[in-house]
Amino acid sequence: MVEITIRKRPREEELQAQRKFFRKTRKGRVIKVLRERYLRDDIGCGVSQCSLCAALPSPGQAPALPLSGSPHTQFPTGHHLLPDTNAFLHQMDLFEHPAFSASLIVLQTVMEEVRHRSLPLFNRLRNLVRNGADQEGQGCWVFWNEFRDETAVAREEGEGPNDLNDRAIRKAAAWYSTHVAQALSSRARPPPAVVLMTDDAANRAQAENASIPSLSVRQYVAGLAHAAELGDVLSVHGPADDSAAKGAERGGRPALYPEYWPAATVEAGVKSGKLFQGFFNPSQYNYLEGYVNSQAMGRPILVIGRTDLNRAVAGDIVAVELYPESEWKAPGDEVVDQDVALANDDADDSEGEDASAAAETERRLAQREAADARDVARRNPLERHPTGRVVGVVKRNWRAYVCHLDAASLSSSARTSQAQQTVFATPVAANLPRIRLRTRQAPALVDQKILVSLDRWDITSRYPEGHFVRALGRVESKEAEQESLLLEYEVPYRPFGRAILDCLPGEGEAWIVPPKTAGSVVWRDREDLRELIICSIDPPNCQDIDDALHARPLPNGNIEAGVHIADVSHFVLPDNAMDTEAAARGTTVYLVDKRIDMLPSLLGTNLCSLRPYVERLAFSVIWELTPDAKIVNVRFTKSVIASKAAFTYKDAQTRKDDLKQKDPLTESIRLLNSLAQKLRAGRMAAGALNLASPEVRIQMESPESSDPVDVEQKEQLETNSLVEEFMLLANISVAAKIQETFPQTAVLRRHMPPPPSNFEMLQDVLMKRKGMSLDISSSGSLAASLDKCVDPAEPAFNILVRIMATRCMRPAEYFCAGSVSRETFGHYGLASPIYTHFTSPIRRYADVLVHRQLAAAIDYTPLHASLHSRQHVERVLNVVNRRHRMAQMASRASIEFYVALSLKSRSERASGGVREKAFIIRAFRNGVAVFVSKLGLEGLVTFKREINFDPEAYSVKVPSPSGGEVALSVFEEVEVEITVEKDVNTQRGKVKMVVVHPIDSRSL
Repeated sequence: MVEITIRKRPREEELQAQRKFFRKTRKGRVIKVLRERYLRDDIGCGVSQCSLCAALPSPGQAPALPLSGSPHTQFPTGHHLLPDTNAFLHQMDLFEHPAFSASLIVLQTVMEEVRHRSLPLFNRLRNLVRNGADQEGQGCWVFWNEFRDETAVAREEGEGPNDLNDRAIRKAAAWYSTHVAQALSSRARPPPAVVLMTDDAANRAQAENASIPSLSVRQYVAGLAHAAELGDVLSVHGPADDSAAKGAERGGRPALYPEYWPAATVEAGVKSGKLFQGFFNPSQYNYLEGYVNSQAMGRPILVIGRTDLNRAVAGDIVAVELYPESEWKAPGDEVVDQDVALANDDADDSEGEDASAAAETERRLAQREAADARDVARRNPLERHPTGRVVGVVKRNWRAYVCHLDAASLSSSARTSQAQQTVFATPVAANLPRIRLRTRQAPALVDQKILVSLDRWDITSRYPEGHFVRALGRVESKEAEQESLLLEYEVPYRPFGRAILDCLPGEGEAWIVPPKTAGSVVWRDREDLRELIICSIDPPNCQDIDDALHARPLPNGNIEAGVHIADVSHFVLPDNAMDTEAAARGTTVYLVDKRIDMLPSLLGTNLCSLRPYVERLAFSVIWELTPDAKIVNVRFTKSVIASKAAFTYKDAQTRKDDLKQKDPLTESIRLLNSLAQKLRAGRMAAGALNLASPEVRIQMESPESSDPVDVEQKEQLETNSLVEEFMLLANISVAAKIQETFPQTAVLRRHMPPPPSNFEMLQDVLMKRKGMSLDISSSGSLAASLDKCVDPAEPAFNILVRIMATRCMRPAEYFCAGSVSRETFGHYGLASPIYTHFTSPIRRYADVLVHRQLAAAIDYTPLHASLHSRQHVERVLNVVNRRHRMAQMASRASIEFYVALSLKSRSERASGGVREKAFIIRAFRNGVAVFVSKLGLEGLVTFKREINFDPEAYSVKVPSPSGGEVALSVFEEVEVEITVEKDVNTQRGKVKMVVVHPIDSRSL
């Protein structure tokens, strides 16, 4: 018989083996949570060939730390590095740098605290751990110190969480030192040191008292082989973050900004309604203005001037204190460019920034701006905004920014200079402030695109401080521009990892739909639709075909129409590695010459793509419709289809229009088109909006080349509308089904009605310039008004008004059905009471979730537990919404880059600027904003000479060479000359526009 020995834990070990903490519930109750810890003595140290740990199990990771540690000038016998939590929180760029090499010990305590403080940094730390073992000459080991008997600690009376963690880290470091010495005691050579890395002076002092070697980050880096290079990537933090030390560090310089209010005061103010919280968005025309969009206010809150902006950066969540209504202002009427206003500022001004000439220039600008804002508000009350000042930052959304180095800020431009210089990095995004950084590589980085991280922004500094992360490549090279675009809009573009690829079918490209048999799992509850005449209609060169259609007459005189969508959820199973990655990516990102896939290409362009003549799994929505396109019934089914053709929009249009074609496939397209026209008419009658956005296509030199030669507007054909109408119908039908079945967690999409204040300026300018009114009382009224905004002399005018109306709209968003009231479900633009996205699961993660919910709604498969949790669905959709917005901006930025390349190419061929027709869309005191519809490009034409500005008439009058004045007014068509110029200092290419007709603005 097996003997079982039960050992009773001594009473003195009880506290160490238990973790006790308090947690507040959603209802506000405080409960005590007690967790038992099982302490062990068989957790290995991770040092390869360690004699004491050789027999211990190491599940999940093989010993990765070199026996002799890694080299360092202060530790000739080698060392292992044990960083504390703040080292990873502040210096992750250092640990990820290719030149950094160390035998790295990551404690469980550190991992958990990093996860608690920053999930993005935790993910980076996990990747560092995964990749560390593969690096030659170094290693990385996660040590579970809280479960090893000798290193576990219990909280002492009156000890705070930070002190507890610091003590746990020191105890682990002490144990490692003793353990490594014992393991290598038989060797003649002294054992490697175990070095604690911490910037906390008090922690270092306690470590030294305990005979634990410890260094600050900068002290440690100074002893590495690539110290000069690694020194550039160190984050600027430490004593300057302490308000008591700021004055000493800055030599008593006067504060340029007020201190932020304490976090508790800000939180209480937001809850009481005295403060307003929202995202900060800088003005695109004036760097001294910004807006805070708060849900508690009907209009964005206007913030004017450097002091009131108070170090807020685009994307930060800030708290704003409103001024009395008598002090509310309007946005200024002047274009204020940061690069021009602060061109002469000194990056390393030792005399104090407030005394610089640039500061004086900015002070005058701020005074003029404040007076201008008051004047505009008094003159035109419609433009008044609630006005306030930033008093606190609830959450910094700082990240690494793509920048150019300002050559004018270099103190030495000699390529051989290795002296550390303080220079300005100018972000690519014009709505971000210049960043001050210190680097030894400045001369070599002048013509490079670089990545810079923000570290801090002191109250005595006009600029935030940051550190250099890495160079991306030469300015204007396509590779550097493409990578910088992906980084700027935070597009995940890393290759799919092994764990993700392991989720794909083992057969790879050889996978096929298995033969139909009674016992086939794939065919279970699937309809066989392979005989139906189904086709797909997509843009040219489309590889990820996720939708196909069919239509056929029924014996009763009605029509059967079907939309068939790739059954992605068959391959992407809930909660596996591929699903997690798809959820994190959120969407496929389409650039001009590249596609960043949400799913591995084996699925997106092959197994899930509804290619012609190949059997594919699908999720079908099939309607019975009357000849007038009224729905008789609808059903949803998993299916197997075999598409009969893959058309481009143009090919399908040509086939439909060719009356000689009478084959069943062509008749199916004609039947679909007939129904689509009636569906569209019904939507428009219900009040759907026909909005517009500038859509252009880049014409390449050849299919193999990525050199643009021209830009053309996308052609809209009947077949575009055909596909759109049936996709909308499928999405609406599916939305109703999943909301009925899962009223608390259905994944839906809504478009909230815009606040009337968004349209006030457009309404005013239309009335004053064109005598046209815009009724925004409902979507139907707005649609009717837009239809009447027609100028026979300017055919493009109606499209321009629709583009401007689109900019007044709120963005559509995904939401969880149980999180909002039923009255807010509607889609304003589509005039539909309910809507979702079902039709593009290859490229949108929200559609994958909808597929899973629909499959459960028709009893095909049970719903995964995560989709029963409203909190989980909300969390996922927040990520998806953000990824969707960033993907749209990345696509637009890619188009703008290639439009600029095309313009540059055309300019070089023509030995001059490119001339195009443009509409004036806004007038300023010192210029006009114009929109070139053919290129989908917006630009500024600025005047340096004094001009006659009439804000009431939305017009500027400029002097004519022949005498008198020429008026340039909003909605007026002008001719502009467009050139692409490189900024001498930043090396950044800029699109520059000048008016050449009816007046040549170059003389102004």
